[in-house]
Amino acid sequence: QVQLVESGGGLVQAGGSLRLACVASGRTDRSYVVAWFRQALGKEREFVSGISGSGDRTYYATSLKGRFTISRDNAKNTVYLQMNSLKPEDTAVYSCAAVHGSSVSDIPVAYAYWGQGTQVTVSS
Repeated sequence: QVQLVESGGGLVQAGGSLRLACVASGRTDRSYVVAWFRQALGKEREFVSGISGSGDRTYYATSLKGRFTISRDNAKNTVYLQMNSLKPEDTAVYSCAAVHGSSVSDIPVAYAYWGQGTQVTVSS
């Protein structure tokens, strides 16, 4: 019901910034929550951040709070992830995920719709 496409990934030096975007299409007329996950090579997928349907509630992995900021522009059907002070350990494939009529969860199986992911590489 919802298709998601990520963009904005790339190569950046440590200390730099990137802004990822997740554009939704399909049944965007109903409220949906969005979360960002990431998966580094050889590691499990982990929760990064999430945002409520209206954008009034945001959630972050404790280790990332203060460096990353999630926001959404529902008029553009887009959720953003602003990433600052990037570290090499932030290198991963970043994916956005969504589900209708729910609250933000840090568990991947809670989300029905997933994008294909965008690569973020932070060099030292």
